[in-house]
Amino acid sequence: MVIYFAAMLSIGFIYSKRSNSSSKEYFAGGRGVGPWLTALSAEASDMSGWLLMGLPGLAYFTGASDPMWTAVGLALGTYLNWKLVARRLRRYSVVTDDAITIPDFFAKRFHDKKGVISTIAAVIILVFFSVYVGSCFVTVGKLFATLFGFDYHVMMIIGAVVVFVYTVVGGYLSVVMTDFIQGMLMFFALAVVFIGTVASAGGVDNTVEFLRAIPGYLSGTQVAAPKLDPATGQQLVEAGKAVFGAPSDYGIITIISMLAWGLGYFGMPQVLVRFLSIRSVEEVRKSRIIATSWCVISLGCAVCIGLVGRAMMPTELLTSTDAETIFIVLAQTLLPSFMCGVVVSGIFAASMSSSSSYLIIGASAMGENIFRGLLHRKATDKQVMIVARVTLVVMFLFGILVAYDQNSSIFQVVSYAWAGLGASFGPLMLCSLYWRRANKAGAVAGMLSGTAAVLLWHNLVKPLGGVFAIYELLPAFIISLLFIVVVSLLTAKPNKRMLYEFDHYMDDPLPGTLPSGTVLVDEPMEAMESEVRSGK
Repeated sequence: MVIYFAAMLSIGFIYSKRSNSSSKEYFAGGRGVGPWLTALSAEASDMSGWLLMGLPGLAYFTGASDPMWTAVGLALGTYLNWKLVARRLRRYSVVTDDAITIPDFFAKRFHDKKGVISTIAAVIILVFFSVYVGSCFVTVGKLFATLFGFDYHVMMIIGAVVVFVYTVVGGYLSVVMTDFIQGMLMFFALAVVFIGTVASAGGVDNTVEFLRAIPGYLSGTQVAAPKLDPATGQQLVEAGKAVFGAPSDYGIITIISMLAWGLGYFGMPQVLVRFLSIRSVEEVRKSRIIATSWCVISLGCAVCIGLVGRAMMPTELLTSTDAETIFIVLAQTLLPSFMCGVVVSGIFAASMSSSSSYLIIGASAMGENIFRGLLHRKATDKQVMIVARVTLVVMFLFGILVAYDQNSSIFQVVSYAWAGLGASFGPLMLCSLYWRRANKAGAVAGMLSGTAAVLLWHNLVKPLGGVFAIYELLPAFIISLLFIVVVSLLTAKPNKRMLYEFDHYMDDPLPGTLPSGTVLVDEPMEAMESEVRSGK
């Protein structure tokens, strides 16, 4: 683990000189990232410690249904995001005066010279990413508290400091490089623990037979119901066996809720920014294959580890929070010390990769979109990076505050932030790339309505139960989409320049080859077409 810490910090210092050369290098890696780095860094930053702790823990405690349908939704979402968004966003970002952040892209896509769109987007990112960072720090704290028996709060802060240092020093390239390494390590950790767990449990047949005896545990349409002690909140154990009640039905509403996780990908800045930084659009297809394959295999292993873990250790982890440590406990039980260290590093890798991505995107939102885009338009790159690093400090401290409660559920914290970002940006991203009539007013309405819908549905509507218990991302996504369409149709049409960019951003050569500064000018169509034909 010490070697791993040192390696990650070294990468940050190695890339510090290049990343500090400009804000474009610091926030987007200079658009020179290859397909393997792009794919694995996108998936590693996307999944976080939730993949190795939250998802297996959910499977261990309540059975296959919730994690299985969630995994299906995420796998579909990953593929569709790479298929529908990646190539178009990479090309359109060049047309929109070389946008290097997601708020920057939205602002330039809709010719928002006043910075309204980018400011709203940046605030949304800062709020939900600060919560996201907290979930990663929870993972780190639980990891080391379980592994070494150290105090949760001390170990959480130490891990958070390591992430903070290499993010501040190295910028985007250090994040991408460490994410690539960590993506490989996460994959290795999942595969090793999965194979070892199945073998130790007595093979597939014995494991399935044991799990089928638990009511609803392996059913895709029911959820196992652990019986809890009202006084302690722990699952009851009788005659050496964990006690389960009658399973609850897993209806179509719940299945749709879990599948709806896939919609979140269309609005995840930590994934979308990878599309901006890939070296060329020709490499998107290769990245899509790599990313989707990694996602499907990793999700499958994570769910199976939780299920098989219940067969191996049926009474060891008696609360939903403790269940999230099943991956760590299995690694300690099954593997030699050195191998266990490597595998456990995979969990820390997952948390590091995600939290560093959230920090760098939050910093870019504040530095590029609020400070330079709204408050100080003539700010130098050096000034922008100073503001960005101050933002990193604030997000770091807020993340520690969120993570200070060691009983926080990683799965629940992640699901809330995922819904907020997915509903705020997902519908707008799709409309930006596929609907020419979308305008600035619609974009603002879509972001605000998506955020508000998530907050209201989660806190006021969802507790009503029944059909209202659906995951807040789905209704909020639909509400945001409706607001974009209705408000855009009720307000002024996009200007000619905006329509011209939309109609030609998939052409070769790109309209973005026009001189810098001409992309956002609203000028007659004849003049624009003449510029493109003449190669100016």
